[in-house]
Amino acid sequence: MSVKGFSHAGHTPSLVASLLHFDVSFMVWVLLGALGAYVAADLDLNPAQKGLMVAVPPLGGCGFRLVLGSVVERLGIKRTGLASMGLTFVPLLWGWLGGGTYAQVIGIGLVLGVAGASFAVALPLVSRWYPPEFQGLALGIAGAGNSGTIIAILAAPRLAEHVGWHGVFGLACIPVAVTWLVFAFLAKEPPVREGASAGRALSLLQDPDARWLSLFYLVTFGGFVGLSGYLPIFFVDRFDMSKLSAAGYAALCAGAGSLLRPLGGALADRMGGTRVLTGVLAVVAALAVGLASLPGLGLTVAMLIFTMGTLGMGNGAVFQVVPLRFPAAVGPMTGLVGAAGGLGGFLLPFALGSLQGSTGTFAAGFLVFAAAAVAASVAVTRRQRAWQTDWALDIAV
Repeated sequence: MSVKGFSHAGHTPSLVASLLHFDVSFMVWVLLGALGAYVAADLDLNPAQKGLMVAVPPLGGCGFRLVLGSVVERLGIKRTGLASMGLTFVPLLWGWLGGGTYAQVIGIGLVLGVAGASFAVALPLVSRWYPPEFQGLALGIAGAGNSGTIIAILAAPRLAEHVGWHGVFGLACIPVAVTWLVFAFLAKEPPVREGASAGRALSLLQDPDARWLSLFYLVTFGGFVGLSGYLPIFFVDRFDMSKLSAAGYAALCAGAGSLLRPLGGALADRMGGTRVLTGVLAVVAALAVGLASLPGLGLTVAMLIFTMGTLGMGNGAVFQVVPLRFPAAVGPMTGLVGAAGGLGGFLLPFALGSLQGSTGTFAAGFLVFAAAAVAASVAVTRRQRAWQTDWALDIAV
């Protein structure tokens, strides 16, 4: 695989447009989690309410991705991308001008899910422009747009110190507007479109491989986005640190997941996606067990950095397999797998918050996550054997 070959293989402006769309959408998607400590203090929330507040945007993204995955096939990727980004102004304006009660905050979080649906736009746009041998790297680069998490975690608390958390929602409208214009200018509709009807993503669940890939992404991406949103609250509650210090540590951890996602895709191109996934999930399980021992701040941060980085690699590996296994249904599969990831992003912070509230410790939540990673690693190993036998494709799995 050469850099020159990659640069001539697809459509670079669309790759850049996808990366930017994904990046800013991710920033908006996790905004409530980045501001969670401020919202919690303002509304005097208990641990379970904090967990639910952070968990709701991924849940909203779960539903919106299923919808957009099918809309893409009817309207085209570019028009769907412009429409979805336009809709993100709704929760931003609501958070800016309203959001005075916990019920409103939950509503804002649900509608923020439309930003999380960027998966159903950015990844199919890139996938259809690049040949199979470059799928992992190309999708890893586009998927690195989850670095928007870092922007939100770093910038939002600092802005909130000056304009309040409501004001941050208003300011977020500016990068969204700029990105809408850039995407409109750079993105180009791929030459090949899939024929699909609404609801095709759900119909794919009849295929066992679709269910397994969704499960794997539920753990890897669900772990990444769930922790990204919850870490600012975790550091405040676990170590009693300031909101700004907590944001800095959370951004450091989230950055590892964003930076290593392309590496996961590239390794999957060379070694096979399922081989990478098996190792990734085993490492995540071991790290989660370590976190359940509730070590000191330094070791906790180090473990979380490795956990987030490993999860990022796992995300890249899953999306290396998706277009190879379902080349004629990339859009619907992206929506389905992305929805599963959103569901995982709901379950993890909800579990961490609820179990912390009922047990008084974060240990139980991390142990549950470790068990899920172990189960997924075993499942990947078993499916790898089946795929090596069943797939009539000359690919590495």
